[in-house]
Amino acid sequence: MSVDELELTAPAPCENSYLAGHAETERLFVDAFGGGRLAHAWLITGPRGIGKATLAFRLARFILAQKSGAPVNEAALEMAPSDPLFRRIASGGHADLLVVERAVDPKTEKRRTEITVDNVRNVKGFLSKTPAEGGWRVVIVDAADEMNANAANALLKVLEEPPARALLLLVAHNPGRLLPTIRSRCRKLTAKPLSDETVGDLLGRYRPDLDAADRQTLVALAEGSIGRALAYADEEGMGLYREAIKLLDNMPGVDVQAVHKFADTAVRDTTGEAFRSVGDLVRWWLARRVAEGVSGTVGALDPWFEVWEKVTRLFERADSVNLDRKQVILNAFLAIDAAGR
Repeated sequence: MSVDELELTAPAPCENSYLAGHAETERLFVDAFGGGRLAHAWLITGPRGIGKATLAFRLARFILAQKSGAPVNEAALEMAPSDPLFRRIASGGHADLLVVERAVDPKTEKRRTEITVDNVRNVKGFLSKTPAEGGWRVVIVDAADEMNANAANALLKVLEEPPARALLLLVAHNPGRLLPTIRSRCRKLTAKPLSDETVGDLLGRYRPDLDAADRQTLVALAEGSIGRALAYADEEGMGLYREAIKLLDNMPGVDVQAVHKFADTAVRDTTGEAFRSVGDLVRWWLARRVAEGVSGTVGALDPWFEVWEKVTRLFERADSVNLDRKQVILNAFLAIDAAGR
């Protein structure tokens, strides 16, 4: 299961009334609004799967619930799913909210790998209209770092001349991929990784069927991301985890045929989420080896730190320059095998 499919075990961000671990981040936004310092665009950053999109929808509900001339309605942050405003936003039926995300390819019936200019083109016209309900017009872009060059340039034009009472909430997993001119026109709102305790509590909330041992493994693997934990929590995800650990723990002495088979399975997912999960797994495993070597000699640590850096660059470049994903996995495992000899 991919991070994009978490509605199978947890509510989709637009339907989720519960947010854990981001009270401080939320408070910065609310205080800015209450103090008349609300920026027209906010860049919500942080690792994948920690609740950034859920936070964006909570902030959108908060803004759209405000009434002109009335005191700030902070209760809107905890809006019940039964509230009419909540239901309209969840169903995509609020006239003053536009959500921009990767579109579904009608041929494959799967989400495209990037946000295109067609998805962004109507943002300017939407924001220039008078709010239908007399308050604000809000656009959520999830995720902004998934825009291609044309889409990014189209959004930049909106950011350069923002209409009055218009708010843009840009979710970004990797803000470094955004145009510097986009980043400079947004106020940054950093969402931090969740604590292990919070991830454990959320796993209990969304996956009460998990036994204690699997939950503990998932908390360690999550590194603060409930999205990652839930992606591994299903049968396919746990199978990917177990096979990767089996291959890694048996090194040196790489089973090239087994790695080929494993890589084939990982790249079969056209969304790229399984590939990213493998990258997360490999880096997590290597980070443990680096940590184990810290208390030893420098000579014992260096090879593992160097291969961690190499593998990290490999997986990052795969996304940025569209490398062959199977070859990236093969090269990563071969580099780890060589380091262990």
